[in-house]
Amino acid sequence: MFVYNVKISSKRLFKMIIALMFIIVLIIIGLSIYKTFIKTSTISDDSDVYTIDSNNYTNILKAVHDDLDTYIGQKIHFTGYVYRVYDLDSDEFVLARDMVINSEFQTLVVGFLCHYEDSNIFKDGSWIDIVGEIKKGYYHGDIPIIDITEIKETEKPIDSYVYPPDDYYIPTSSLIYNNS
Repeated sequence: MFVYNVKISSKRLFKMIIALMFIIVLIIIGLSIYKTFIKTSTISDDSDVYTIDSNNYTNILKAVHDDLDTYIGQKIHFTGYVYRVYDLDSDEFVLARDMVINSEFQTLVVGFLCHYEDSNIFKDGSWIDIVGEIKKGYYHGDIPIIDITEIKETEKPIDSYVYPPDDYYIPTSSLIYNNS
């Protein structure tokens, strides 16, 4: 049996604790940099189509509306319901979600204006899943319009409601990147 006696002075113990804390801080900073710049600078699954879900729906909607020119040409995939307004063209509709705006569960319709030649085959309120490309369009001013390339009817998702954009959400790139 070996017994090893270690004597550590308080100065040496203090230096070891400081060194350990410094290493932990460096690891945290390194992970933050990786997550912010490296991981978000590539689109996962070797795909150039970004999927919008209930968690990021309004953040992406706000970012694209606020800086449309940056997102033109980006391909997106998302689900919503068909919502038509009386002054839209026959080949246009809003692919919408209901955004909860207060604690009494009052909602507001939000979404992207979409263009699809055969859009009349989908009834108002029907849930669809689309893939499309962001283009610049005009509806009472310049707005993003999704030019649909793939479309199919789907079931209403369990998490169909969305919530207002996060105050801390800041897009960090000219493309919408998948963070999963």
